[in-house]
Amino acid sequence: MFKEIDIKTLNFNPFDKIAKEWFLITAGDENGVNTMTASWGALGEMWFKPCAFVFIRPQRYTKQFVDNGEFFTISFFDDEYHSALSYLGSHSGKDEDKIKIVEFNCTFVDGKPTFDEANLVFVCKKLYKQDVSADGFINKSIIDKTYQSGDFHTMYVGEIVKVFKKC
Repeated sequence: MFKEIDIKTLNFNPFDKIAKEWFLITAGDENGVNTMTASWGALGEMWFKPCAFVFIRPQRYTKQFVDNGEFFTISFFDDEYHSALSYLGSHSGKDEDKIKIVEFNCTFVDGKPTFDEANLVFVCKKLYKQDVSADGFINKSIIDKTYQSGDFHTMYVGEIVKVFKKC
């Protein structure tokens, strides 16, 4: 069960929350949901709104769900779910029911998909999307390290319209 909270009451280190704890990007509806693990991204203020910045590679199955909807969620979990998040990030929902395999229970908050196992959920309304390109990099060594296959991410900026905390 989740309860809506004011985003201004949150107090955490975003570097730990994103890079160390990881999170799930989830999109879809009652007809179909997919999710993927992310350990890159950002949280902050943009265009006078609280926003989440998420990055999805073109081959990720979740991308079509994010592209086809107006909203996505980002969900955070306790440490005990780290191996499940690892699995969800390394297997495709196109090939298997990976959500069922890790025994997560999909639920909807404010009509948007997340999981009963999450402890914190941001409902994000898409505001902006742009493909990352080689031309934008000032430090070209990032391309060599991160984009050897040329599969540049798409960046999504989502306004955090609601925050839910597990009760």
